[in-house]
Amino acid sequence: MSEIGLHHVTAFSGSAARNRDFYTRVLGLRLVKTTVNFDDPGTYHLYYGDETGRPGTLLTFFPIAHAAPGRLGVGETQEIALRVPRAAIGWWIHRFVATSVDHDAPASVFGEPTLRFRDPDGMRLALVGVDGADPEPA
Repeated sequence: MSEIGLHHVTAFSGSAARNRDFYTRVLGLRLVKTTVNFDDPGTYHLYYGDETGRPGTLLTFFPIAHAAPGRLGVGETQEIALRVPRAAIGWWIHRFVATSVDHDAPASVFGEPTLRFRDPDGMRLALVGVDGADPEPA
């Protein structure tokens, strides 16, 4: 069996409504599934990804409305990067300005244009411009 990448990445968030608004309205991901946390049926499990929820496109969250903000620590994910078409980085800068998303200036990371930002709960994210990325919306 060969590994070709991650199936999904899961994180905790604050408000479910705020999380859904940011990831669908601002980033344009699709909410492909809403279920409950099997370990805590009182907590939702939100799945975002492409239109069919293909493995490798999924970013999932357990929203906990009154949770303290996250903080970086040993063994924690430092940043989640999503790929976009290289030519779209400028469009995303304008999008973030229009939607009041704080972001860093574009930088070159491993030779690729990268736009770093945070979600409303402070999780670090980045858009990486690559050749061959699917230009279709999620």
